[in-house]
Amino acid sequence: MDKYQSAWSRAIPMREQLHIMRRLLGYTKPYKKQFGGALLAAAALAGVNVLLPWILQDYMDRYLTNKSATTNIILGFAGLYALGTLLKALVQFLQTFLFAMGSERGMEDVRRELFAKLHTLGMRYFDQTPAGSIVSRVTNDTMTMTDFWNMILSVIVGLFSIVSSFVTMLVVNARIAWMVAAFLPILLLVIWYYSRYSSKVYRHMREKLSELNTKLNESIEGIGIIQQFRQENRISREFEATNQEYLDTRKAMIRTNSLLLSSMINLMYSLAVVVVLYAFGLLSLHSYVEAGVVYAFVTYTNNFFNPMTNMMDSLSFFQDGVVAGSRIFRILDNTEYAPAQHPDAHEVVSLGKVEFRHVSFAYDGKHEILHDISFVANPGETVALVGHTGSGKSSIINVMMRFYEFGTGEILIDDKDIRDYPMPELRKKLGLVLQDSFMFYGDIASNIRLFNEDITDEQVEAAAKFVQADRFIDKLPKKYHARVIEGGAQFSSGERQLLSFARTVVTNPKLLVLDEATANIDTETEAVIQEGLRRIRQGRTTIAIAHRLSTIKDANLILVLDAGRIIERGTHDALLAQKGRYYDMYRLQNGDVEL
Repeated sequence: MDKYQSAWSRAIPMREQLHIMRRLLGYTKPYKKQFGGALLAAAALAGVNVLLPWILQDYMDRYLTNKSATTNIILGFAGLYALGTLLKALVQFLQTFLFAMGSERGMEDVRRELFAKLHTLGMRYFDQTPAGSIVSRVTNDTMTMTDFWNMILSVIVGLFSIVSSFVTMLVVNARIAWMVAAFLPILLLVIWYYSRYSSKVYRHMREKLSELNTKLNESIEGIGIIQQFRQENRISREFEATNQEYLDTRKAMIRTNSLLLSSMINLMYSLAVVVVLYAFGLLSLHSYVEAGVVYAFVTYTNNFFNPMTNMMDSLSFFQDGVVAGSRIFRILDNTEYAPAQHPDAHEVVSLGKVEFRHVSFAYDGKHEILHDISFVANPGETVALVGHTGSGKSSIINVMMRFYEFGTGEILIDDKDIRDYPMPELRKKLGLVLQDSFMFYGDIASNIRLFNEDITDEQVEAAAKFVQADRFIDKLPKKYHARVIEGGAQFSSGERQLLSFARTVVTNPKLLVLDEATANIDTETEAVIQEGLRRIRQGRTTIAIAHRLSTIKDANLILVLDAGRIIERGTHDALLAQKGRYYDMYRLQNGDVEL
């Protein structure tokens, strides 16, 4: 099977390429002054390129051929040509500078819009898309936009030069000018073939670059596990294989560009010069041909073909830009949004009663993970979720937190549909503590307040004391201003979890969600924070996932889940009395059965 036949690396149809190009050009509208100024400079440059050969032609034919040039005439033409050259340098600078500034600002807009869009997508999108691929689109693909717009400039400048040169050749000698123009259909055919074939190569190259970034991201994030289990050789082999595949696509691109771009243009130019010299040679057999005219015509021929070289070279950027644009628009056009609220959502969480009514849910919309889940957590009560891995505990939390849209049934808070609450209000009143706490770059205080300047230092310290995180914070040289490196790696998992508790407490939520919050805490630290947890839960409705059944003995309701269904419910004592699944799990954890 051909390695270029994946759905992602197929050739992009011409109609789709033009559609992508129009959308990309739409980002240039806010900077039309810069782009407009660059185009005016390009037109001026084309005029100067016509003028300079004409100056030399006039000098050669009027003065050199009859040896009538004086010192003043020589200096005059030299000064005029120097002035034209300086003018050419000036307009080239304006053209390049203005267009580059417009391109950079346009690229910044694309990247900003793409980054904002990512924060509106639902969790399902990130479940299905590797982080490295997303990073590649936000960084590499948006950077390609600058090259794409520079390609547009190259094409426009080239068209100005081609048209002006051809018009001038028509004025000098129309017959020979049309001989030169006869090469144009061949070049158009080459351009058509290149755009059709190279889009497939560039798509595959971008695909492999994303895979490369994904491998790199995975290797960096998992470096501890890789070293611990001595997986360096395997990871290196996999990276090398992906890197080799990327190199192969680059080779295919280089072969394509080497064959169809500047080399083809240079061949056509050389043949055109041969035709021009041959035509003037035949003409000289019957009439006098001025040397300046031959020089000027050859120069205009060069000006006719030279922009095509730049344009053809820029076609690689065109294809790269189109492919990158298609990848960017796949994100911008993605409709896998985070769950929406009703347009008139205005309710405020006041009491904290939670109720699930016959809720079913599937991550992919087809295969249900939760089946007919129903329970009530009254204000101030604690409902614990227990069960084996894959039983649906985290899925209940995910739909309650509105990370995913649930299917059938209702989720009510204070007897109101959860979709009637504005998302900021819901997230403000829901306090979530995950099993794996994530720390941001910054200091301890900023990680507790999460950069919310409305939370004072006193509130930060009070929250830390409440969960007894101050025990280790006060021992640090800078205390609450101690630096936090990536992921909080300098802290133990227990210390990070204590900071996560403080982060939740400081917002004073009405509803508390604990996703196995003590899983990564050692026995001594767990004993320290259990009392803090009990105080946190006072006056708050708590939904807690627990693997250690000893931590939820005092829960008002314990739900035992299996394969997405509630198979047992009741208090700790009541479930032990039933001698069912919960009874078996509890005895197993306490070492009361033979293994």
